[in-house]
Amino acid sequence: MFMRLEDLEIYQRLIVLEDKIWNIVLGWDYFARDTIGKQFVRSADSMSSNVAEGYGRYFYKENRQFCYYSRGSLMETKGWLLKAKNRKLIADEQYKEFNDELEQIHIKLNAYIKSIGLKMASEQ
Repeated sequence: MFMRLEDLEIYQRLIVLEDKIWNIVLGWDYFARDTIGKQFVRSADSMSSNVAEGYGRYFYKENRQFCYYSRGSLMETKGWLLKAKNRKLIADEQYKEFNDELEQIHIKLNAYIKSIGLKMASEQ
């Protein structure tokens, strides 16, 4: 049975988190949106975009490579999240909520990366 991208739990969780980040950044003033906000949203959106691009690749090694890019974007997003907290753009509670979700996604993304090669090897 063929699994659709939208059925991947990691992809679903990333989309939800990215939308939450987008909605928070929309409430910031122009300067904050134009500096931290744009880069925060771009790095967050890059997480699911790279998972999607990798999923669309024919070779599992390419899929894994794009997941590595996604993991890099996840770490970048954590950096922007910390800057947002330190500059009082988000509350400490929001920071903890987002950081906890990013930690859980990081674990799931690593498991997904590991599964990509295993799945392909078992089909051969």
